[in-house]
Amino acid sequence: MRAVIGAKDEQIAVLTAALEAALDRERRLELRLAEVERRLSMDSTDSGTASSRERIGAKEARRARQQSERVRRKDRKRGGQPGHQGKGLERDPDPGENKDADPPAECRRCGAGLDGAKAAGSRWAQVADVQVVRAVTEWALPGRCCPGCGTVTFAGPPPGAHAGSVCYGPVLNAAAVVLTAYGNVPPERAAQVMAMLLGVPVSPGWVDKASARLAAQLGKAGFGDAMLAALAGEKALAADQTPVNVLDNSATQPAGRDEQDDHDPEDGTQKTAPGAPHVLIIRTPDGRLTWLQALPSRRKAAVAAGIPAAFTGLLMTDGYTGYQHLLSRLAGIQQCCQHIIRRCRAVIKLGPGGLQSWAGDIIAVLREAHQAVQDARARGSTALDTDTLDKLRQRYDEAAASDITHNRLRDWQNGNHPGYTLGCWLREYKEQVFLFTQDFAVDWTTNVAERGAKAAKRHQAVSGYWHSLATLARWCRIRSYLDSAAAHGITALDAIRGALTGEPWLPPLPAVRLFTAPREWTPLTEPGTMSVIGPIPVPKTMAQLDPGGVS
Repeated sequence: MRAVIGAKDEQIAVLTAALEAALDRERRLELRLAEVERRLSMDSTDSGTASSRERIGAKEARRARQQSERVRRKDRKRGGQPGHQGKGLERDPDPGENKDADPPAECRRCGAGLDGAKAAGSRWAQVADVQVVRAVTEWALPGRCCPGCGTVTFAGPPPGAHAGSVCYGPVLNAAAVVLTAYGNVPPERAAQVMAMLLGVPVSPGWVDKASARLAAQLGKAGFGDAMLAALAGEKALAADQTPVNVLDNSATQPAGRDEQDDHDPEDGTQKTAPGAPHVLIIRTPDGRLTWLQALPSRRKAAVAAGIPAAFTGLLMTDGYTGYQHLLSRLAGIQQCCQHIIRRCRAVIKLGPGGLQSWAGDIIAVLREAHQAVQDARARGSTALDTDTLDKLRQRYDEAAASDITHNRLRDWQNGNHPGYTLGCWLREYKEQVFLFTQDFAVDWTTNVAERGAKAAKRHQAVSGYWHSLATLARWCRIRSYLDSAAAHGITALDAIRGALTGEPWLPPLPAVRLFTAPREWTPLTEPGTMSVIGPIPVPKTMAQLDPGGVS
């Protein structure tokens, strides 16, 4: 009997262990399933997922949800509101050509003939169009013989031309650059489009070299140094980064670093290799200046090298911790509240029930803070009043504390619960979240930088990749030049023509003091700014500098 009982006990112990293992496996599978469902339900409103990578039907579902959440005034009509600047055509008071149409031959009502009928006023119609005319200009380059040594010296050709050869002019070069660098058209297709529209057959190789020539001219003129100097003089900048595909990624990588130091809280669904090439976007809050840079990786050393070394102002970022080590030389960092709202929306979906309602409280606090800042700006204030700010911060603290309390011990498939992780992050970066309420020079989001990242994303979506980091850097320089010039009211044709002729548009620089050396300048020292920005080339056209800042 004892042997039977012992055998049964052993069998029960084995079955109990198997049951416990099965229950543990079931619990882990449930957590894993919850994580899969969470990721599948994420879209561009609650994660860093691009809208182009969303699942089918996500756009319609998001639009329906936004319409249900949006609160409209009952008297508000759809479409453009009063005061909105339209994009329609306006009548040109001085047309280049005037023509008279033939008078009507019959009545539009009864069909009676109108020959000999008296005039009854007139109407007008304007047609705006362009004419593509092929023009060939030949330059005579006279030579003169030196009476002393007998050497014959010939006149030099205009910029872009070469003696004894035929080349294309700035308009065709501008068309090639705009199609490839701005229109995201491959060189082969760009050559076909130019032949169809302009009637000038060009080769794909020439189209590609047009961008190389423009980038080289911008480099000679010191466009990059001028952009860095102009950005360094700003009080606030917005920064963002986006991964790109580069076929030949053979550039030297920075020294290794701790993976935990460079963490993006929104990279839970799309992990990027530490050494993957990126495009770093730096823009002014108003979008006047756009500076794109090709990075061999998103490591903090590469990101730090992309931020102007002389910039000591406020930096608006998206939560990527690779920027945090720059606080030693920055006045402060503003975390993007839109990214925080997206993360809060993702946590709200986890439940169970209304347990994660604290995330909705965080969203409400941030939106109320933004509205309070808008109202304060309208009143001419430079910061929120202390009482309003204290109440908002107290509600923020209470919501984060509630999150940490309820999610501290909640199981998750890999590590801590997303709600607990977000709550700890909110508590740690509280001052950077509320910086926009204390200094109105920064915005509460990095939307301006994310809009700048769309250019690289769209180019990659069309072309698929860049051949090398050198071609990526060339594209970044050209795109930065065209975007910044357009923000200053300069058309792409004028900007490209100026660059090819040796007189590119350059951003207005901070106050400078010129030395006797014709190719160097040094900025004046201002309180609260760096005293050295380093020597950079002086533009050939000094009128492009800020007239009030040159002495």
